[in-house]
Amino acid sequence: MSTKQTIPAVTHTAANTAPQGDLPPVPGSQSDAEPVITETQRKRKGAPMDHSHPAVKVLGYIALVLTVLVIMVPLYFIFITSFKSFQDVYSDPISFWPNPFKAENYSYVWQTSGFASYLKNSVIITLVLTIIEVVLGVLSAYAFAFLRFPGRNLLFLLIIASLMVPNQITIISNYSLVASLGWRDTYAGVIIPLAGVAFGAFLMRNHFQSLPPEILEAARMDGAGFFTTLFRVVLPMSWPTLSAFVLITVVNEWNQYLWPFLITDTPAAATLPVGLTRLQDAEGVTNWAPVMAGTVLTTLPMIIIFLILQKPMIKGLTAGAVKG
Repeated sequence: MSTKQTIPAVTHTAANTAPQGDLPPVPGSQSDAEPVITETQRKRKGAPMDHSHPAVKVLGYIALVLTVLVIMVPLYFIFITSFKSFQDVYSDPISFWPNPFKAENYSYVWQTSGFASYLKNSVIITLVLTIIEVVLGVLSAYAFAFLRFPGRNLLFLLIIASLMVPNQITIISNYSLVASLGWRDTYAGVIIPLAGVAFGAFLMRNHFQSLPPEILEAARMDGAGFFTTLFRVVLPMSWPTLSAFVLITVVNEWNQYLWPFLITDTPAAATLPVGLTRLQDAEGVTNWAPVMAGTVLTTLPMIIIFLILQKPMIKGLTAGAVKG
C-alpha cells in the first residue's frame, strides 16, 4: 500500500528534474493567437519580419499616404470644380481652390436639369431592386443550404455559371422583350430585367453553410418551422453578411447606367447616372461645374449609406477569413 503511494511522488520528481528544453510545449501554455509548435519547428520556420522596425513602419506609412492620395485627389477636384465658375474651370494654370466660390451651381442643377425627378427615380428603382434581390437571394440561398431535393447541386452550378455571363450579352434580347411588352420608359422596364442576380444566392449560401449545425438542430427540436428558423435563428446570426449583401446591392443598383440609358427616353424613369449624362450633353464642353455639382449630389447618398453600414459590411466580408 505504501509502495503505491510513493510512485506518484517519484514520477512527479522525475518530471520536475527533466530538462525542459527537450519537451514539447504544453498545449494551452502559449497565447491563443500562436499555434503550439516545438522549438525545432520554430527554427525551421525562420524568424518572422520585425514589424516594429522603424524602416518597416516608414514604408507602411508612405504606402498608406500614396493610397489615400490616389483615392482622394480625384474626389477633391470633383468637389472643388463643383464650386468653380466657367472661367475658373478652364484656367491655366489650374486652380486648386474656387475663385470666386460659386454655390449657385448646385441650385442650377437642382432647378433646371430635372435633377429632382432623376433622384426620385433612382431612389424608387434602387429601393425596389434591393428588396427584390435581397429577398430572392436569401430565400434561394436558404433553400440551397438546408433543403435536399434532386438536382440541387446542378441547379446551383447553373446559377453560379450565370455570374460568368456579362450583362451586355443579354441586352439585345432583353431590349426586344421589354419593347414588345410596351415597358420602355417605365419603372417595370428598368427594374424587371435587373432583378435576377445570382450573387446574393452565392454569398448567402456560403454563409448559411458556415453556421453551427447544432443551433439549427436545436431549433428543429423546439418545433421551429422553415420560415421560423430562417427569421428567428438564421438571419439574426447572419446580420454582418446580410449587411454586406445589402450595401453591395444598393451601390450596384444606384450606379446602373447602361440599361436605364437604353430603355428610357425621358426623365419619367431615367436614373441619376443617365441624368448626369444628359446634363453633360446639354452643357457640352462649355461648363463642367454643374456636371461636377450633380456628381457630388449623386455620390453623397452612397457615402452616407456606407458610413452607416461600414462596420457590419466589413465583418460580413471578412467572416471566416481568420480562423480561431
